[in-house]
Amino acid sequence: MSKKESREKNPRLGKVGGQAVLEGVMMKSGDEVCICVRKEDGTIEKKNNKFVSLRKKHKFCNVPIIRGVINFVEMLRLSMGTLNDSAEMMGIDDAEAETKFEKWLTDKLGDKLMGVIMGLATVLGLALSLVLFVFLPTVIIKGISYFTGELNWAVRSLLEGVMKIAIFVAYIALCGLIPDIRRTFEYHGSEHKSIACYEAGLELTPANAATCTRFHPRCGTSFIFVMLVISILVSMFIHIDNVFLRTAVKLLLLPVSVGLGFEFIMFAGKHDNAATRILSAPGLWMQRITTKEPTEEMLEVAISALKGAMPDEFPEETASAENDIPDDAEQADA
Repeated sequence: MSKKESREKNPRLGKVGGQAVLEGVMMKSGDEVCICVRKEDGTIEKKNNKFVSLRKKHKFCNVPIIRGVINFVEMLRLSMGTLNDSAEMMGIDDAEAETKFEKWLTDKLGDKLMGVIMGLATVLGLALSLVLFVFLPTVIIKGISYFTGELNWAVRSLLEGVMKIAIFVAYIALCGLIPDIRRTFEYHGSEHKSIACYEAGLELTPANAATCTRFHPRCGTSFIFVMLVISILVSMFIHIDNVFLRTAVKLLLLPVSVGLGFEFIMFAGKHDNAATRILSAPGLWMQRITTKEPTEEMLEVAISALKGAMPDEFPEETASAENDIPDDAEQADA
């Protein structure tokens, strides 16, 4: 089935995507971004932003493969900003008294403090990912080959890939044991269910969304898994024995894996057939770990975010949100 035929069959496919955040969900449709979080008093706080991709501004940025790399970088940036916004909306910054060091940082950096913290967290997170999923598998297989004798390139790449996937699955599973992370996985499930409800053409209610699947082929979890599989194929062409040089070449080829992974995920998200279902299956299996069954309250938050990200389709939601804004807040925005 062609892309055009698929879109004509269900024009809602691929129209909205999202992300679980702290006690809430972010939804993005086109340039519209909406974050909704459940506050401690039970109310839902909403924040709308605009995010215009470089792919809309420059034709070169929409070339296949290249657009996947650009999308990956942009989504990292959007993700960090969204997590920062959700923390502020939850009032986490004001939850505890500041220490002397925190006061010093606030005096020196002011409003830029959270941005600096999130930036450092991003750098450290990426560094940890590179060590766990790129360097460590290479070192482990190199150590095994020391005892078993030199492995041929295909076998070595396959074993490194299997090790990479095993580390990834174990890492995610262990993170899921942390109560706060598990709760985020539940919000992740609410994001998927609300999107599935919308794509199915059902009325967007928590009851309807609860009956929908929490697994989606266009999920970031599936993207990472597909990227790992593609990296196995790419690494088969790296005939380098030195551990550090081999790792460096893998990093240089990482954009290729990212770009190819993006193309597959986008295709699978818009085409439902036997081939895409089979190829998407491993990523969907991983979502059994990264998504959990949400509560009705979580689904309500996700639906609110989805409607907020699609003001043209759900104008009543936008009007309701504008009516809830206090007069002083409207003046401040102006």
